[in-house]
Amino acid sequence: MAVHFLHTSDWHLGQFFYGHSRQYEHEQFLAWLLEQIRLKQPNALLIAGDIFDVINPASTAQKQLYQFLADAHEIAPHMQTLMIAGNHDSGYRIEQVEPLLEKYNAKTVGVIRSNQQQEFDLDRLLIPIYDFQQNIVAWCLALPFLRPAEITGFQEGISDPLVAIQNLHEQLITEAKKRKTPEQALILMSHAHMQGAEESESERSIIIGNAEALSTSIYGDDIDYVALGHLHKPQKVTRANIRYSGAPIPLSFSELNYKHQVVEVWLDPLASPESKFKFEILSIPRSVALHRFSGELNEVMAKLKSLASGEIENIDEREYVDIEYYALTPPPLDLRQQIENALPKNRYRLVRICRKHKLNPEGDVDNSKIDLAPPTPENLFEQLWEKMGYEEDQEAKQDFLSLLQEAQDQINADSH
Repeated sequence: MAVHFLHTSDWHLGQFFYGHSRQYEHEQFLAWLLEQIRLKQPNALLIAGDIFDVINPASTAQKQLYQFLADAHEIAPHMQTLMIAGNHDSGYRIEQVEPLLEKYNAKTVGVIRSNQQQEFDLDRLLIPIYDFQQNIVAWCLALPFLRPAEITGFQEGISDPLVAIQNLHEQLITEAKKRKTPEQALILMSHAHMQGAEESESERSIIIGNAEALSTSIYGDDIDYVALGHLHKPQKVTRANIRYSGAPIPLSFSELNYKHQVVEVWLDPLASPESKFKFEILSIPRSVALHRFSGELNEVMAKLKSLASGEIENIDEREYVDIEYYALTPPPLDLRQQIENALPKNRYRLVRICRKHKLNPEGDVDNSKIDLAPPTPENLFEQLWEKMGYEEDQEAKQDFLSLLQEAQDQINADSH
C-alpha cells in the first residue's frame, strides 16, 4: 500500500519584511497549496516547523493558519495535516488548540514530553497515516525543534545535547520499527540543521551548546523519507529521500533566486528498490517580485529607470527593491528621494539602501546603510560590536545567540 503526501515547511506566517506585511504573499501561497490539495488528494500534508514567524503570532497570522486548515479539510476530508513546531514557534501554543485541530483532521507536536516513568513519551511522537479505507499506510515520526534544556532534561546523566538527540532518535526509530508492518512506510519529520546543508542569511543559527549540525547518519537506513524544516533553500541532504522543502516565499534578498517548492512524495515499501520512493517538485509561483541592484550609483540609477512601469494599486502587491552602491563619498542628503524619483511610480517598495566603500580591487567594506526594517537583537549586537571597534568574532556572536535563545526559552516557559 503506497502512501502519498505533500511536504512543506517554514511558512513564517505573520512575517514582516523590512516593516512590510507578507500577508498577501502568504494568502497567495495558501490559495495555490489548496488547489494542489484539491487536485492531488494526498493522504497527508506535512508541515515541518516554523509555521509562524514569532512565538507570539498576531491574530491575523493565526487566523490564516486555521482558515487554511478548515478549507483543506473541506476539499480533502480524508487528508491528515501533521505539523511540528520550529524554532520560531511556541510549541506549547500550537498544542493548545488540539481540540480545534482534531475537527480538521490535523495534529501537531510542539514539545517533547515525558511519560509516567519519566522517559520520552514516544506515543505522542508516532502518528499513523491512513489511506482512504482507514488502513495504516505509514508512520510519521514527528520531532519538533529540540532545545538543549528540553532534550537533556529527560535523560539523567547526559549533558551533551547531541548525545541526547541521538538517543531520542534511536529510541523513536526502534519503537516505530516494532509497530510497522512490511507494507507500511516510515517517515521522519524534523526541524533541524543538518551537516552539509546550505543556509541563507535570513536563517538564525540553531544553537545546541557549541555543537555542530546533525549528521544524516542519525536516521540509519530504516527511514523511507525525512521531511526537514528550518533551512529555507530547497535541497536534498546526502540522499534524495532526505530533503528540505524550503520556505514558500523568499524571506530575505539572499533567497531571491531560490526555486520555492512543495515536495510531492510517494512511498511503497513493497515495490522494487527503484520504485519504493518517488517524488515530484511542485513549483510555487511568486506573487511579489524582489529586485536587488548593485554597482556605482549612476549605474544603479540607470537600472532603476529601466524597470517595468505600470502602477500596482495594492501596496502589499508592490515589488521590493534593495540597493547596494559603491562610493567614496558620503551619500547626498536627498539620496532616498533621488532613488524614489528614479523608480516608476506606485509599483515598487524601496526597503534598503546600502553604501559600500570600495577600498581596493580585492574587497569592499560596508560603510553605511539605510535600513528601513526594525532592528533585531542580533542586528543591535553586531552594530554595537562594530561601533566599539572590535574585530569580527564569530565565537562572541555565537555566545550572544546562545544567551538570546536561553532568554527566549525562559520567556516561553514562563508564559505557560
